[in-house]
Amino acid sequence: MTRPQDARSGIEATYGPLLTPARPDGSSGRPVQLWALLPRELATAFRPVLADVAGEVVREIQRTIPDYARPLDGAFGKALKTGVQMAFLQFVERIGNPEAPSEDRRSVFLSLGVQEFHQGRNVDVLQAAYRVGARVTWRRVAEAGRRAGVPSATLCLLAEAIFAYIDELSALSVEGHAEAREKAAGALERRRHRLMELLLADPPSPPDVLKNAADLARWQLPDLLVAVALDQPSDEAPVAASSALADFESTSPCLLLPAPEPDQRDQFAEDLAGWRAAIGPAVPPAFAARSLRAAREALRLVDSGGLADEPVTWCVDHLSRLWLFKEPFLAAELVRERLGPLAGLTGKQHSRLAGTLLAWLETCGNVREVAERLAVHPQTVRSRAQELEALFADGLRDPERRFEMILALRAAPS
Repeated sequence: MTRPQDARSGIEATYGPLLTPARPDGSSGRPVQLWALLPRELATAFRPVLADVAGEVVREIQRTIPDYARPLDGAFGKALKTGVQMAFLQFVERIGNPEAPSEDRRSVFLSLGVQEFHQGRNVDVLQAAYRVGARVTWRRVAEAGRRAGVPSATLCLLAEAIFAYIDELSALSVEGHAEAREKAAGALERRRHRLMELLLADPPSPPDVLKNAADLARWQLPDLLVAVALDQPSDEAPVAASSALADFESTSPCLLLPAPEPDQRDQFAEDLAGWRAAIGPAVPPAFAARSLRAAREALRLVDSGGLADEPVTWCVDHLSRLWLFKEPFLAAELVRERLGPLAGLTGKQHSRLAGTLLAWLETCGNVREVAERLAVHPQTVRSRAQELEALFADGLRDPERRFEMILALRAAPS
């Protein structure tokens, strides 16, 4: 018996000049050209053989492919059986008439791909079924052809037609699977975009509305989430976007994600690589808009120099500064009122004493700790403390003034 690989090899050399790679509509014209070379009487000879093969193909598919081992009930089972029967019927008809219309075939095998997607299977499983069908068909055709005395060259040509035909059917199902996947992805993307809009609404959306939208979007609402404001975009979305609700279309892209645990911060930041990001406070889902506002404010402060320019800024590390800068006018007034004694100093003196004052206030006047923080000798700290006493007098001993000085020093431009 002629083997399939033998049938495929050499056929190009013999019949290549008569074969065309594709039709004007983009579908492969290979089987049509091959069938045009086959004797028309083969249709009559092989029709009873191929009519009997359909059931054998379905049984072999079920035997060799675990995903199809169960009973083929429902829409997919019906479509598979219909597809196999139609494949053989139209194959025989094409031998008798290579230009026979193919619209029915196209819709059936596109539908098989769609059904396969809705069954939750990868298209590779269906392609494996096609290969099983081609193998069984070729075996039976070769046996029948040999008994009927069909010349080897004709059998080779017939084998090539079978495999080219199966390739076309498989391609149709791959197309149907891809279209179904894209359609589902588009619908899911729209639902997730809607969920994001609801989460970021102000005032917050009702809990039952959020829950229903999250179910439709197949996104589990976490107990706490964080909003991530993004800047300096990379060519690619960050890794974190794969599990997030994301908006990359607006001029201020952002993500909504489950809040990370403290020990997950490094990995969370790593998943945002390629983007400058600010991560808002962890909040219940209904208050996502508040987290996003804080994250965007943090990015604004990074741009203006109010916060250090780092790849990832965690709002939770800068809450007091974010609060202070929420009202720039009042922050500036606080600086003017509480740090007024430093205003007449030179730039170098101002920087030196302002740094010492902040460390002094934050350590409650612990000379050794201030010295370690500023990397200076304790005696230098004592000398600067005397200068500060002269400038601020009793203000350094008033608890409310001390608190306001700390805030002013944090709000003051560095």
